[in-house]
Amino acid sequence: MSRNRITLTGIACVAALGLAACGGGGSYGGGSDGKASTATREASTATDISTVKVSDSPLGHILVDGAGRTLYLFTADGKNTNSMKCDTACLKLWPPAEGKPKAGSGADAGLIGTTKGSAPQATYAGHPLYYYAKDKAPEDLKGQGIDGIWYVLNAKGSAVKQAAPSTDSDGDSGY
Repeated sequence: MSRNRITLTGIACVAALGLAACGGGGSYGGGSDGKASTATREASTATDISTVKVSDSPLGHILVDGAGRTLYLFTADGKNTNSMKCDTACLKLWPPAEGKPKAGSGADAGLIGTTKGSAPQATYAGHPLYYYAKDKAPEDLKGQGIDGIWYVLNAKGSAVKQAAPSTDSDGDSGY
């Protein structure tokens, strides 16, 4: 029994070291006040803002990142300006898409930019881009229309204001 316990402890330590080595590669977090947040980084681990591209969805052609995660705009933001005053909980739920992306399939390179500041946030048609932490899979649209201020964007950079598809019994997108 003691040998099994030692083996399990060793496996757990190796796994923990492996996970620690995987983290910290990107710069996520930092709202308008420039503060990085561990919670924000954790919520954003599946992001790839190196590319902004267009993908088919039940809402039509929408913007996604290089990993296929849905990108959102916040209607109160100014052109190329993150106006969102966000505490840690807010940043965890709506992490900014930080970095300088390139145009992928279907995206207009002339519409891609960044906000100014210590942690540039990706923009499209002047809209700062965000993720929604409850979107777990590339196809998720769970942030669509929340509070009437969060929307996906189409290839022209306009907010898509139609309702998101209904969800199934476990709360996941039904497609």
